[in-house]
Amino acid sequence: MGFTSFEGLLNGMAGRGAGRSVATWVLASALSLVGATGCGVQELSAEEQELYIQEQAIREDNGLSLNGLSLNGLSLNGLSLNGLSLNGLSTTAFANWFNGNPAGHDQLMRYMVRCAVPAGQTRSFVSQPSGTLYTWQGGLGLAPSWANGAPATVAEQQVISACLAAHANNYGLHVPISVLGRDANGANIPYSADEMVTFSRKESCFFGNVFTNEGLFAGNDRNALNAEESTSRPCGLRGYGELTNEECTQLKRIGQCEQHCSLDANGAYYTQCTVNGVQYKPITTRMRSQDIHRCGDGVCQQGESCGWGTTADSCRSDCGSCSR
Repeated sequence: MGFTSFEGLLNGMAGRGAGRSVATWVLASALSLVGATGCGVQELSAEEQELYIQEQAIREDNGLSLNGLSLNGLSLNGLSLNGLSLNGLSTTAFANWFNGNPAGHDQLMRYMVRCAVPAGQTRSFVSQPSGTLYTWQGGLGLAPSWANGAPATVAEQQVISACLAAHANNYGLHVPISVLGRDANGANIPYSADEMVTFSRKESCFFGNVFTNEGLFAGNDRNALNAEESTSRPCGLRGYGELTNEECTQLKRIGQCEQHCSLDANGAYYTQCTVNGVQYKPITTRMRSQDIHRCGDGVCQQGESCGWGTTADSCRSDCGSCSR
């Protein structure tokens, strides 16, 4: 049924990911740009360095991003809406919220800052009494006022909520996506013709408001997965008529985006979505065609299941027959 609040979701950090727990969240420690303690800066492992390089490369293109945020670990309870400025991150209220779950809230702040703050800017916080320095990189700049320290407007709450939902991946996997839409002030997220060609598969629309406990919503963008298809983004593209998904229960499915949303003049992304009489600012996503998995390609991928059939949820050729 979707969710109406992030409250209590911190208790749900049991992972379904292939070889990686959901508790590792997005990019786990892999994108820890600074892990300073009293003993100096923490070195990155080879895997962490590779993921960091991937993210830096993909961030060179506006709107492109690595997703992987686990909704199973999100909690905004206690997070002030008074701004993401230095002053806003130095308050006792923010410290109390962050220190309640440093690992989980570090991951949430990475995506929050990436969505809200422009590229080239960072936000930092020193956790006491450990003295650990956390630094988060800006990216899309969707909430200009909030990023500069003002209270978040309703439009900013909505677009940040949509951006967090668009980056959700309860498998904890890192799948490149194209992020399209408008910021809270109505400015377009820049995109190129090459981006549209590379990310050729329309995926989903995401919208809602988690700051006010209105929940998050997602739908298919003018297409759906065939029976033999699956993806490693369980909160994104689904099959026709598939309105529930046990691997992403925190988002309520709305069916097809065009039933609830309006497209921009070029037909590239949705500008407004309405559910229950409330209008929201959405984010629209696209995927690469190679990130759509197919039963019969010889590889059992996340999103496919064993069985006796030829569909993604029962794919004998890729995942076996489930016999012990």
